[in-house]
Amino acid sequence: MIYNENNEWNLKFYTNPKTSKSPILDFIYDLDKREQIKVFKYIDYLREKRGILDEPYSRHIKGKIRELRVDFARNRFRIFYFLFIGKTIVLLHAFEKDSQKTPIKEIMKAEERLNEVIEYWEHYEKK
Repeated sequence: MIYNENNEWNLKFYTNPKTSKSPILDFIYDLDKREQIKVFKYIDYLREKRGILDEPYSRHIKGKIRELRVDFARNRFRIFYFLFIGKTIVLLHAFEKDSQKTPIKEIMKAEERLNEVIEYWEHYEKK
């Protein structure tokens, strides 16, 4: 679906085109239960706000990529996402941040996945 007729925003998790697994969901489900609840709460909040959240909840990273920022005690979780046609938010990559600066390798992974999502969009339309 390219055009979303209702006013609701869709949320899609990146899935590997070869395995159909979502590394973002795997990452979240590996967290402890309370952390999972907070991460899903922030993801839902992101959808409700149509992908536009101000700092400290979200910030621009590079190009179309933004990060959702979820802090839980001393743990800092980041989920890269972008806004796509048809009122769609695509979650690309998740990781636990352990340094001040966002690691370049994490940004590069998100860029790779963004390109895959665009290339294989028909895979996401079916969901």
